[in-house]
Amino acid sequence: MFKSVTTVMTFALDPAASARWWGEFLGVPVTTDVSDTGSVYAWVEIAGVEVGFHPADDALNRRGGSPVVYWGVDDVDHVRERLLAAGCTHHRGPLTIAPGRRIAQLRDPFGTVVGIEGP
Repeated sequence: MFKSVTTVMTFALDPAASARWWGEFLGVPVTTDVSDTGSVYAWVEIAGVEVGFHPADDALNRRGGSPVVYWGVDDVDHVRERLLAAGCTHHRGPLTIAPGRRIAQLRDPFGTVVGIEGP
């Protein structure tokens, strides 16, 4: 039924700024689309997955929270330090959840929680 994750949608007060930050951090291009109403949807592609930044709207899309997406990394501590140096803040972890498997969560400068997982 399910195949693979194709898109991860995040909701941001400033979608273009959020996408630019991630694009610069990861060294990937940012694509932006502006609707007829002036709403901005921006996205980056990471490892074949579109990570989209949609305008946040408490009435339409921020009720109930969002899942935390965990990105596989080669070294949790190294990537965590790079994210902190780039402007993210600590949210949770690092935690060892199984032998050789660790996770951490950080909040990007725009409030989105991102997870990293690896050794």
